Amino acid sequence: MNSFERLSFNLLGMRIKERRSHFTRLRNDLISARLKKPFEAYLATAYISSLLAGMSGAVFFGLICWFFRFPQLIIAKTGISGSFQFLSGYTNIVGSITISILAFVVFAGITYEVFILYPSVVAGTRQRNIDANLPYAINYITSMATAGITPDEVFRLLGDSPIYGECAVEARYIAREIDIFGRDLIEAIRIVSVYTPSARMKEFLQGAMASISSGGNLTDYFHTKSDQYALENRQTQKQFLETLALISESYVTVMVAGVLFLIILQSIMSVLGGDNKPIFLYIIIYLIIPFGTIMFIIMISIMTPEA
Repeated sequence: MNSFERLSFNLLGMRIKERRSHFTRLRNDLISARLKKPFEAYLATAYISSLLAGMSGAVFFGLICWFFRFPQLIIAKTGISGSFQFLSGYTNIVGSITISILAFVVFAGITYEVFILYPSVVAGTRQRNIDANLPYAINYITSMATAGITPDEVFRLLGDSPIYGECAVEARYIAREIDIFGRDLIEAIRIVSVYTPSARMKEFLQGAMASISSGGNLTDYFHTKSDQYALENRQTQKQFLETLALISESYVTVMVAGVLFLIILQSIMSVLGGDNKPIFLYIIIYLIIPFGTIMFIIMISIMTPEA
């Protein structure tokens, strides 16, 4: 923890401990995201940061309204109803206070929601990374298991291989449970499987637990899962390529042929109508084309599986 987090924990940590049961999802998200921050310290930081953000926004917008007399300008433009005539001498004060209160609520609420949602966003990113690297990580541990390396050492070696991304992080947590907390392999795998954000990783670890508990051949299980995930990975890549081909055809139809047709049509109508400022043509060129292209890029970026 940094100094600000320690200060927040010292101010609110004890009170937050009494409310742990109200934030079960947040605690699970923090663990799944592997943020390495105590729940009490994180939530206390969220509260203090929201308070500071709200106060900063309230002071900033309140001072702007006060110095530039925005409330008086608004009243001068729109008028004031008869029932509020008694406030006419305090328009600037009342308006600035109202804006300050609204700014406090908005900035504090947004900051708090960002803190609450951030762990789930990080966990979702880790999930996609785990799912993308899991087939290759299983091939790696299958090779080691075939060579006769013990299961706990297999996970240690996987944890020492950063090329497998978040799969290596999960393996390091398994090794940590064994080496530092003295748990056996089954219990260590169970703990990590509970909090991993990836359903595929959870299924793989639970299958490994069942294989070890039943006395089955763990190497055969690794081989089976390696073949299964390799097949699923090929199917996912094939489906993505087909979707990408469909998106490219849509882009050519909508953003190339369709826009070109609109430009030609609007140009002809402008010439025939003698319009020197074709507003719709400007909208197509400077708004529709850039915005549409950006939307296609964002859509492809979201759909593209991580390497």
